[in-house]
Amino acid sequence: MDYRTQHLATLRASLLTMAYPVQFVVDLPVAVAGWVSEMLSSRQSLLEENASLKVQQVLLKAQLQRFVALEAENMRLRALLDSPFRIGERVLIAELLSVDLDPFSRKIVIDKGSTDGLFPGQPLLDADGVIGQVLHVAPITSTAVLITDPSHALPVQVARNGQRAIAVGSAAGNCLDLPYILNTADVREGDVLITSGMGGRFPPGYPVGRVTSVVRDPSQPFAQVRAETSSHPERSRQVLLLWPRNDQAASLDPVPTVVVAPPVPTSPTVSPPNSASSLPAPPAPVVTANQPAVHRP
Repeated sequence: MDYRTQHLATLRASLLTMAYPVQFVVDLPVAVAGWVSEMLSSRQSLLEENASLKVQQVLLKAQLQRFVALEAENMRLRALLDSPFRIGERVLIAELLSVDLDPFSRKIVIDKGSTDGLFPGQPLLDADGVIGQVLHVAPITSTAVLITDPSHALPVQVARNGQRAIAVGSAAGNCLDLPYILNTADVREGDVLITSGMGGRFPPGYPVGRVTSVVRDPSQPFAQVRAETSSHPERSRQVLLLWPRNDQAASLDPVPTVVVAPPVPTSPTVSPPNSASSLPAPPAPVVTANQPAVHRP
């Protein structure tokens, strides 16, 4: 009857109210035992716990101070060296219109073109790193080639030690091959690859990928090094078009050329008599070894 009509809800509430004191009395011994056990905890255990928490607090504060000092030092060094690890003066966000599904031709089409100031060779980035560069520019759209295209090569260097290499695209997913690295080169798994700035196409310091495998064969002069890209073109919907700064695009100043002008011919002049210019020029001074210069009157 209660399940179908729910006429006993008021009666149930009244019974629960009457039963609450009984429940409280039954639970009281357990509550009192827990309270007494907590109050009678040994003072030594509390002191040990307090000391342990103090040590952890000191260690955490020391680590925090070190991180703050490193951050401040990093900012000072970047300010002194005018670090190039900052985005250029002008950037533009573009949307992906289409992606080439051919595994041997990794290209994308974006919705920006020459009317927006794009130019062939302009670097593209996503939220994680370098993704490619502009290949063809149309008035409204542009075609870009990804760094994973087998025909694309990118100068990179290992962030840990500055070891330079060439990252060549691979048709196997988001993988890059690093050929021509000697077996004795200091390259390890997990090394971060960044753009080296060589060639002037990509600005230096932007992440490219991470080394995933290094295979050294003593019978071969070069090691087989493979890396995984930092960018994710298969998940990106927007890309960042980068205009390098003027100081990055500028080349080294050429050596100044000294131009020697030919001597200007002078015509003889007639000086009036009894003038200083009509007197003969004095002979040149004669200087001998270990003797002072002698001027004849």
